[in-house]
Amino acid sequence: MDVDGGPEPVLVPEAPPPVLIGNSGDVGWKYGKYCDPTNKSKIKCNFCGHISTGGIFRFKQHVANMDNSVIGCNKATPEAIADCKNHFQCTAETKSKKRQHEQDLRDDVHITSATSHGTAIEDVCVGSSSSEPNKLGPMDRYVHPIDGKSSKEEALRQLSMNKALFKERVHEASQYVARWVYTHAIPFNALDNDEFRKMCEAIGKFGPGYEPPSQYELREKLLSEEYARTKSLLDDREKQKMKLGCTIMTDAWTDMKRRSIMNLCMHCSGGTLFIRSEETSDVSHIAEVIFELVDKAIEELGPAHVMQVCTDNASSNMGAKKLLLEKRPKIFWSSCATHTINLMLQGIGNIKRFKTIVDQAKNVTIFIYAHHKTLAHMRKCTKRRAIIRPGVTRFASNFLILRSMVEKRVALRAMVVDRAWEEMPIVKSKKGKDTTATLMDANFWKGVTICIKVSEPLVILLRLADGDVKPSMAWLYGEMLKAKIKIKEAFGNQEKMYKETISIVEKKLKGRLDTPLHKTAYLLNPHYTYANTDIFEDTDMTVAFMQCA
Repeated sequence: MDVDGGPEPVLVPEAPPPVLIGNSGDVGWKYGKYCDPTNKSKIKCNFCGHISTGGIFRFKQHVANMDNSVIGCNKATPEAIADCKNHFQCTAETKSKKRQHEQDLRDDVHITSATSHGTAIEDVCVGSSSSEPNKLGPMDRYVHPIDGKSSKEEALRQLSMNKALFKERVHEASQYVARWVYTHAIPFNALDNDEFRKMCEAIGKFGPGYEPPSQYELREKLLSEEYARTKSLLDDREKQKMKLGCTIMTDAWTDMKRRSIMNLCMHCSGGTLFIRSEETSDVSHIAEVIFELVDKAIEELGPAHVMQVCTDNASSNMGAKKLLLEKRPKIFWSSCATHTINLMLQGIGNIKRFKTIVDQAKNVTIFIYAHHKTLAHMRKCTKRRAIIRPGVTRFASNFLILRSMVEKRVALRAMVVDRAWEEMPIVKSKKGKDTTATLMDANFWKGVTICIKVSEPLVILLRLADGDVKPSMAWLYGEMLKAKIKIKEAFGNQEKMYKETISIVEKKLKGRLDTPLHKTAYLLNPHYTYANTDIFEDTDMTVAFMQCA
């Protein structure tokens, strides 16, 4: 308070500089930026200063010099030109693959025609005034039948009517699909499925009058037929197992009735196959029990076809690993990469300097979400963008919380200096004052930035290990080496600053992701060996390779 009793001046945080690049991560933003943040269509070239008015797509055409309708850039570097051209090529290939995939799905649907049994069927006449009926097919999206006797003006008018008719028919059919989805609470992602597309194609090929199967048919006949069909599909995976070998995977979990269950699966190049589940509620999960379950699965699949066993890093699994190596020394036992990296993140999060920051961030989110007024005010200031709440998540929850807060940093700081926030009674409590002080503390935001820089390399590696896009074995060791370099850079390459963090990473890494198998995969990956031929001269790599031979 001032001497005269007047109110203290309110310090409003400075507005951040306007963002001059898009949020999409498009390759074009490496070489251009917005002229005006409020006009998203005008992009200025970093090389020649030319302003493109057609958005990021036209700007990339400008940089790539590949379209006569766009002024080319005469100062673009060969790297920039190659990047933009590669982006266009990848986009075209992706669209081509998608169109081919959709056509393959259509071709894979076979419905017996009634005419093949000697019975005439009535085709559906769509958008045609001729006496011969026409079926509605894929080409009707682009061409429509018109009367050849019509004049040019009438033909154009009829063509326009046919286009409108097709769109209207598609919209009406989609309304029925949407109504079924909404009525029965079907998840939206269930429609983004090849089997759903095949179902729609099959119904379309059948034509009007199709009667859906009854509940009895779904429970009995159709279920048995689908079971037989699915079982026949596994023959291909059996062949892949015989040819290239397989991996046995284990996973222990507890169901809703508190029963302890061990799942055993087999993975090969053709995909994953469920073997069986074992209830282990009546026994302790000691090394001998796990070893017996895994050894039994190896005998069922054939010891000659099992190359590897993959489990998490529990101590009982590590004990079973030693027992298996004694009996079957030619079978590798690998730790789950996802679990190992998550343990690294957990260990780093327990370091005092990081734990303090994470706890402060959690307290802020808990306070805001615990009261409807603070929550409503936060949503107003962040334009209805939520903060990720802390919870028992499996992977990198601390990183997600901190990154979410950093993205809304300016809005959160403006929120706590707003008069509406100060007038809330709950804000005057100890937790409310702590929340306000935390969000206005520059040291807190500095610590958040360091936490993100340290965690991000491991989170990226975690997504690689936990993804299904490509096999990760050949990339784990090499990307882990890169992650360690980035962590050191986050601390300014000062050993006394990064020593504790790197020691945790190396402790969890040892014996799990630096095994001879991982090093051999790294050695045989041309992505790394072409970039650094000295890898072949590394003694550790050579020894690891010989151990796997």
